[in-house]
Amino acid sequence: MGLSIGSAYASGVLDPQSYRVDITMRTSGLANLVNSTKGAATASGGWTTVGPSPTAYANSTTNSDETRTVRMSLVANAVRAVEVKPEPWDAEQRIPVSDGNKKRIVDPVSALIMSVPQGQDMTGPAACNRTIAVFDGVTRFDVALSYAGGHTAQTRGYSGPVAVCSARYTPIAGHRPDSRSTRYMADNRDMNVWLAPLPEAHVVVPIHIDIKTGAGDLVIEASDFQIGSKHADSER
Repeated sequence: MGLSIGSAYASGVLDPQSYRVDITMRTSGLANLVNSTKGAATASGGWTTVGPSPTAYANSTTNSDETRTVRMSLVANAVRAVEVKPEPWDAEQRIPVSDGNKKRIVDPVSALIMSVPQGQDMTGPAACNRTIAVFDGVTRFDVALSYAGGHTAQTRGYSGPVAVCSARYTPIAGHRPDSRSTRYMADNRDMNVWLAPLPEAHVVVPIHIDIKTGAGDLVIEASDFQIGSKHADSER
């Protein structure tokens, strides 16, 4: 509806051996009348030939009702330990997350960094065509990206080509099978993400996301996208 519902700030440091990304967010405007929310998340780890291999993830979200924290340690893209406080009130009604669901995954923050094979166009099909297996400490889901074309993005700090990807969401475990919102997102074919290149690290990161929801179109767009020699910041 053209209304601002929140803002976030992300700061990342990437080098050949490791990475760290920190994100903060808060709702604003009319969204605060429904449920004022703020949160912070961080992830760090190293690299494999196919992308990030997180070693630590933490997330804290506070709204009008409660504060929930998630802490997770990982090794070789598998969960070693996870702590969620408090546990979701409907935990017994959710599909159990198996040990197998906790392997070959990344956390939601690390999922924002996507490697592109050397020699491949960073704004072509190789930037998009992938399925990202994500575990956030509670739910396990896949995000499948497919190349939909190219575009030129322009925002403060960046003007240049981006890869446009269509996105599909597939719930795997940790969700309620009777959840209408989960079913809606699984059936949603109106989700797109624009990926901007970080040439030094040969990775791409989101600069624009648009999702059709039951309440209207949700757009997450970088208002400031700065790339330095050893770090990249984006404010949304």
